Amino acid sequence: MWAVTSLPSMNFNDALTYLLSLGHETLAIKLGLEKTELLLKALDDPQNSFLKVQIAGTNGKGSTAAFVEAICREAGIRTGLYTSPHLIKITERIRIDGEEIEESQFGQLVAHVSERAMALMELGEIATPPTFFEHVTATALCAFAEAKVEVAILETGLGGRLDSTTAARAEVVSITPIAFDHQEYLGDSLTQIAAEKAAIIRPGVAAVIALQELEVLNVILQRCSETDVKPTLVQEADWRLEEKRSDGRIAAAFRVEDAWISDVVPGLHGRHQLVNAATAIAIAVELRKIGFRIPDASIKKGLEEAKHPGRLEWIEGVPAFLLDGAHNPHGARALAAYLREFITGPFTLVFGAMRDKDLSSVLKELAPLASTIVLTPVDNPRSATTAELRFALGSLAAGRKVIAAQSVHESIDLALESTPNSGTICVAGSLYLVGEARTRIKTFGEGAKGKG
Repeated sequence: MWAVTSLPSMNFNDALTYLLSLGHETLAIKLGLEKTELLLKALDDPQNSFLKVQIAGTNGKGSTAAFVEAICREAGIRTGLYTSPHLIKITERIRIDGEEIEESQFGQLVAHVSERAMALMELGEIATPPTFFEHVTATALCAFAEAKVEVAILETGLGGRLDSTTAARAEVVSITPIAFDHQEYLGDSLTQIAAEKAAIIRPGVAAVIALQELEVLNVILQRCSETDVKPTLVQEADWRLEEKRSDGRIAAAFRVEDAWISDVVPGLHGRHQLVNAATAIAIAVELRKIGFRIPDASIKKGLEEAKHPGRLEWIEGVPAFLLDGAHNPHGARALAAYLREFITGPFTLVFGAMRDKDLSSVLKELAPLASTIVLTPVDNPRSATTAELRFALGSLAAGRKVIAAQSVHESIDLALESTPNSGTICVAGSLYLVGEARTRIKTFGEGAKGKG
């Protein structure tokens, strides 16, 4: 059994400074499993202390992870949840039974991980330190082992085949809807991207596959055939819409094995969450097969209690804010569908994104719905400038008020000045933007809560 003894000392700020010294996680990415595997071995393989669920995909993997984690907690299963990126604070990435890891424990475990990493370098087993993400992944797995969790839900950071979370060798894997994103790392075609993500399917795993485009599904099924894995395929027939509510929520029924659970109101907004909820149910069923007791009542309540900040998150006010990390065309289409269905009255879009994203396609989905657009850079080395955003906006700016802000904080102030009390301010384009905006919005008063 994995155990921590006599850990070196490092406070939270020291730990954060050390991690940042490894290079910004979005610029210092080095895909590959060998270094993470060596590091975990040096840490006495903490990941072997609990069952793992790994979730990969392009859109919905964080939401699906949140649903699964909430279902498990409602069933009385001690859980760990590892997600990325964080919105405001790095401790958001590591949760135990729904609670963020304590700063003191985070610092202690980062110190432990870094000590073992430096020892590997001294022995010549690795030439350079593990990356930011490799360190944080190892820290999360150590935290889960120390907390004696029963199930850890791991959201894949990038791709799947060479992502650090894959080194944990999860017993249950899932692939949420795949779309274009991170082409510079994963390939220029959907089939190439699908192959990278499908590689988390290994012999002996239980695999749950969300609704996919046909060309993507074919790649995934080929991987299943090669590894002799019989997947569970989530299909539209696994849920049905029952009621659309005025507060932006929906009630639905979901198939659970041979029965149906009715009148489920998912805690996460949007019709696109139905496939994520159905995928989470299929994962819960696989956990049942392994031996975990998960009653239907826990599935229903878990879906309804799930929270995932920054994804169609309402912050009530005058005017109200809607925050969503939509950063690729697929995510932007889902957000636009929600806006058309549920938003009435004046609408202001605050938009900022990374320059390596398909800015024009994302704006094509969102800009036509707004009367005012506030463009802003994000505090990230990959951020697009307001000039780049304006260029991507192009002719979509016609007939709309377009404002350039110098910072996210200023963009929120400008949006408030430009939006009547009856209106809505939607912040979208990047989770990094949402995190910064959330911090600024909180300064106007505590008490963020879901609409309704």
